[in-house]
Amino acid sequence: MNIWENLKESLNSVLGNTLRTVLTALIIAIGIMALVGILTSIDALSGSLTKNFSLMGSNSFTIQDKGTGFRSGFRGRKAKTFKSIRFAEAEEFKSTFSAPGLVSVTSNASNGSTVKYDRIKTNPNIQIIGVDENYLSNNGYSIGQGRNFSPSELDLGDNVVIIGLEIKNKLFKDKSPLNETITIGNNPFQVIGVLNKKGSSFGLGGDKICLIPIRRGREFTLAGTPSYQISVQVANTTQLKGMIAEATAWFRNIRHQQAGEENSFDITSSDELANQLMGNLSVVTVSATAIGFITLVGASIALMNIMLVSVTERTREIGIRKAIGATPKAIRNQFLYEALVICQMGGIAGIFLGIIIGNVISSLVGGGFVIPWLWMLGGMVLCVFVGIISGWYPAFKASQLDPVEALRYE
Repeated sequence: MNIWENLKESLNSVLGNTLRTVLTALIIAIGIMALVGILTSIDALSGSLTKNFSLMGSNSFTIQDKGTGFRSGFRGRKAKTFKSIRFAEAEEFKSTFSAPGLVSVTSNASNGSTVKYDRIKTNPNIQIIGVDENYLSNNGYSIGQGRNFSPSELDLGDNVVIIGLEIKNKLFKDKSPLNETITIGNNPFQVIGVLNKKGSSFGLGGDKICLIPIRRGREFTLAGTPSYQISVQVANTTQLKGMIAEATAWFRNIRHQQAGEENSFDITSSDELANQLMGNLSVVTVSATAIGFITLVGASIALMNIMLVSVTERTREIGIRKAIGATPKAIRNQFLYEALVICQMGGIAGIFLGIIIGNVISSLVGGGFVIPWLWMLGGMVLCVFVGIISGWYPAFKASQLDPVEALRYE
């Protein structure tokens, strides 16, 4: 019996046992769906993350508070705290740092504000950031409508705002927001600009954002003393390491730190941050792959069990086929092809569902849409291996049945 005849017999058997086939294929589909779905969402998030960092550029670094402002004690020593970066320190660095670079000072005023216009309002998930004139360039933003802050608006801390595209679409729809007054919390702000679409990933930037002058942001912060970040964009990536070392020494001097004393701030390049996040994604990818494989191992065991039951149910059929001349090889191939067909059916369904679920998860956390061709091909190949491994023993057992005993089986 040739390959096509074996496939034909296998398909007839599969179609003749619809319920068993559907349940078995569903087991395989769940395993493939888990594997492809998780890896698809990770691919989409990784692409979005790479895009965000490419917009920021690989030639920038950030000075920020040491960790979260708290470090736990060690070997019974008292826990060590570090002071937040103050506005005066950040401004002194910006005005006195002489190395060639674009310096920006920012302050995160709020992460959960509501923005209102007339009777329309956003959800309470809008980020409010106090910025200076260099924030847009250093963070990969561009103005779609309107303008950037003027020097006088920054100096006086005027109630003016640049809004993200998602806020514009929510509050103004087809109307121009320029020169209109919106309310952030209980504070009125005049809209002077709208940002171009950027998207978001892992909390980096986004379109649900309001930019206000840095001095106004100081007053807007509700909880405690505001902390400030300093970002520096250099002209040439070859200068980055040298400028980081120079900025570290300069800021230590501003904070009056003694020689040998631990830095009271963190300084991180955009490349380092990207590599850290990518490294975390790699760990998640390995873990997700392991979970997917464990699921498939369970699915393959279930498939093998069902195929063994099928061999037992069809013992008399096997005896009849052997009696009319079917060889052990033909019997073995028929059952092996059945397992492969069922695995491929489950694999196709699992890949399709995995792509949908993976992209839905990705969109919920700010990632883009991807079609994971590599994982699709890998899923199909994996299904072949699962079919061979799960179907081989039942097929071998069927091929070794004695035709006389098989014909007597009831």
